[in-house]
Amino acid sequence: MTSITASGLLGPVAALSGWTLVMEVWMYAVCIPVYNKIKITSQITKSQMDAQMPASARWKRDNYNHLFEQPTQFYAIALALAVARGGKIDQLDSILAWTYVGARVLHSLVHSTTNTLMARFLLFGLSSSILAVMTGRLAMVVF
Repeated sequence: MTSITASGLLGPVAALSGWTLVMEVWMYAVCIPVYNKIKITSQITKSQMDAQMPASARWKRDNYNHLFEQPTQFYAIALALAVARGGKIDQLDSILAWTYVGARVLHSLVHSTTNTLMARFLLFGLSSSILAVMTGRLAMVVF
């Protein structure tokens, strides 16, 4: 495989971080008007607030939160691969990273619009599989 610079991994890291910011703006745009209609007090629980929110608003908020779960592992693995390979990664590392980002963006779009569970599950499984391959590739370099 052709050797490329670490930007082949840093680009996907920046892209997924940018996507997370897009989801944050979308979440606020949808949730703030809903929050303004709900009588929020210091005593309201999350489940009480959720009961008053339309599901479509919760989906965006939940997806934003999901972007701080598994993707944090992606960030660590991508950066560790870039460092472990001395800034010279191979093309497969970059392809895997960009494919992971694409799967997570698609997962966000499905989750935030239709919330079709089987589509979400398949996209999550795809992204998890890519992350497992990336983890294996990192392990081969460091061990």
